[in-house]
Amino acid sequence: MAASFDVIVIGSGFGGAIMARRLAEQGMRVLVLERGRRWEPSQYPRKPGDAWVYSDDHPGLFNGWLDMRFFRGMTVAQAAGVGGGSLCYSSVAVEARPDVFTRGWPAEITHQELKPYYDTVAREMDLQVLPDGQLTRRFELARDASRNLGYAARFAKAPLAVSFSPDWHYGLDDPFDHKHSRQFTNAHGQTQGTCVHLGNCDLGCDVRAKNGLDVNYIPQAERRGADVRPLCLVRYIEPADGAYRVIFDRIEHGRLVRSHETATRVVLAAGSLGSTEILLRCRDQYRTLPLVSATLGTRWSANANFISMAVYAGDENIRQSTGPTISGMLDFADGGYRNQRFVVEDDGFPNLLLNAIKASLDSRVRTRFGRQLLDELEEFVRDDTPLRNLMLWLGAGQDAGDGRIFLKRRWFTPWKRALSLSWQVEPSEGVLEAIESMHQNLTEATGGRFRSMPTWSLLKSLLTLHPLGGCPIGTSADNGVVDHLGRVFGYPNLIVADGAVLPTPTVRNPSHTIAALAERMAAHVQ
Repeated sequence: MAASFDVIVIGSGFGGAIMARRLAEQGMRVLVLERGRRWEPSQYPRKPGDAWVYSDDHPGLFNGWLDMRFFRGMTVAQAAGVGGGSLCYSSVAVEARPDVFTRGWPAEITHQELKPYYDTVAREMDLQVLPDGQLTRRFELARDASRNLGYAARFAKAPLAVSFSPDWHYGLDDPFDHKHSRQFTNAHGQTQGTCVHLGNCDLGCDVRAKNGLDVNYIPQAERRGADVRPLCLVRYIEPADGAYRVIFDRIEHGRLVRSHETATRVVLAAGSLGSTEILLRCRDQYRTLPLVSATLGTRWSANANFISMAVYAGDENIRQSTGPTISGMLDFADGGYRNQRFVVEDDGFPNLLLNAIKASLDSRVRTRFGRQLLDELEEFVRDDTPLRNLMLWLGAGQDAGDGRIFLKRRWFTPWKRALSLSWQVEPSEGVLEAIESMHQNLTEATGGRFRSMPTWSLLKSLLTLHPLGGCPIGTSADNGVVDHLGRVFGYPNLIVADGAVLPTPTVRNPSHTIAALAERMAAHVQ
C-alpha cells in the first residue's frame, strides 16, 4: 500500500510544530493531526458558555481551550488547539542548566549539544524581556523581595515569547486600549501586535502579541505544504506494509467520524499524557505495537510546580491580572537553597470577570459614549476587585520524577480503559517544602501575609503546568522508550518528540528544552 504521506505528526505543540516545519522544509509530505481547534482571537473563550473545556471523555461535545486531568494528588492542565501548549503557557523560554543533562540523560545529549538548537528556537520565536518602562507591580515585588533577602544576583527578567513596544507604558491615556498595540508583520509573514498588558497570556492574547507556535513554526510548515488538520483525535497506530496507519476520529458537528491515513514515518507529539496514552493503547489495548518498552509510562514528573499566595493589605496596585503572566525569575537551580533545585516566578492569571464583560459588550457598544463607558468600566473592574492586593508565586523544580502513567479499568465502566497516574508526594516533599519556604520568605520580606493553597495545606494535592516524562529517553528498551533522537526502540520511523521523552525534570520551565530537542531530532531525520 502506498503511503499517503511521508510523515504524520500527531500534535502541534512545541515538538509537533517544529518537526512538521523542518520535515516539510526537507520536501516531505507532512500531515499534522491536532485534536483541538484552530483558534482565532475572536474565538478565544471569554464568557460563560464559550468553549472553555476540552473533555477527553466527550471531545465531540466539548473541544474547547483547556484540558484538565484530575488524578489522585495531581491535576494536569493542558491546552487543546493548533499550537498546543504554546497557546496557554506563560511564554517563558529558558534553557536548562548544563548540570541537568549530567544525571539520567544519555551521553549524546548535553547542554553544549543543545545550545545551537536553543539559539535557533530563540530566534524563530523572537524572545524578548519586559522593557524597564513596563515593569508590573508583581515584578517589582519579586525583585524587591529578592534584594531584601540578599538574592539580587539570582533574580532576572525572564525571556518571553512576547512582542513589546518600548513606547507603551502605564501612564498612557487608557493604556489597555488596543489602539496602543503596534501592528507589524513578523519574520514569518504573520500579522501581530505589541503587548498592552491585557493579562490574557494563558487564554489567548487579544492583540496577538504572544509569539506562539501559531504565528511562527506552524505557518512556516503550512507554507511548505504541510497539511494541518484540527479536530482530529488519534486513537492508535498500526504497522501497515512497511509504513504506519494512523487511526483517528474527526470531530464533525459534535460527532466522531472514524478515519485513517498512512505514512512511512509517524511523529508522536501529543504531550506527556497524550503521547504516552497513545503508545499505551497501541501496546496494551489494541496490541498493534507490542514491542514498546516496558518502561513506557514511567519517570513522569510534575517539574515540581507549586503555587502559593501572598496578600499585601497596604498595596492595592498589584493588579494580579494585568501585564505578562510571568516576567521575572529567582533562580536556585544550582541547589543554592536547602540543597534543592528550583526557580520562583511572579505569576498572574486572567481577569475572568473583565473578559466576560468586554466580550459581552464590545460587539454591542458602538457609540463614542458607549466606548467611553466601556473604558471606564474596564478601569473600574481592573482596580476594584478582591484580587487587587493578591500576589501569586509559582515554583518549578527538580522533583523525584517517579510518577507512572498507566491504563486502568474503571469499576463503573469496566469495558473502558482510562488513563491513570500513580504519583506520591513524599519523595518530592523536600523540593516542594523548599519552594514553599522561599515563597513565604519572599512574601514576608516585602510586608505581605503568606497563604498556602488549601489544596496543598489540606490535601497535599498539586496542579502542574509542566507535565513531563512517560516515554523517557534511554540507551535501550531496557531503560527507555526512545533513543536520544526520539526513535521508539523496536519500531523504525516511529518517533516521540515532545515533553514525554524528558527522562528528568528540567527544573526551569521546560518548553525551550522540549523545542530544542525537537529541532535536534528533526535535523537527524533522513
